[in-house]
Amino acid sequence: MIKKLIQIIIIVFIFTIIISIFTENAKSFLIKLIYKIGYSEYVEEFAEKYNVEKELIYAIIKVESNFDENAVSKSNAKGLMQIMTATAQEIADKYGINLTEENITDPKINIEIGTIYISQLLEKYNNKQVALAAYNAGQGNVNKWITQETIKSDGSDIENIPFPETNMYVRKVMRDYNIYKDQIFA
Repeated sequence: MIKKLIQIIIIVFIFTIIISIFTENAKSFLIKLIYKIGYSEYVEEFAEKYNVEKELIYAIIKVESNFDENAVSKSNAKGLMQIMTATAQEIADKYGINLTEENITDPKINIEIGTIYISQLLEKYNNKQVALAAYNAGQGNVNKWITQETIKSDGSDIENIPFPETNMYVRKVMRDYNIYKDQIFA
């Protein structure tokens, strides 16, 4: 009887280990399925060139377009990183990038311009969350919020962003950034 009980305990223990391994593998598989790393050749190149964490670029692409290079928003932002034409043209002119209305959604051009833009915002605001708010709502709005003390320049009260869409955008990008950083590229 004792021998039979020990065998059952051992079988249950082994089964529990197998289930836990499978569950962890399934979780990892699902996360990697949801959190794509498409266009890695461009993300890696421009992340290094413009000193932006690749995880942040992937998170922006995921939230902005979910890796749809032909995405166009209701405000007419375009491509993987959802760049506004005026912003794209300003950056393209400054960096000598040949930008046309036809190639703004080209992944290489779109990722380079989007990476330059977030790089500039990170340098200006010295805070990821504030830079992301500016990427989404515009620098004018963010500057106004900081001046009016709606948000702090250090991002410590970022939940006070008055635009619900921008507030949610910053939260989503930061969530996805942390998943890319801690689970995809860990």
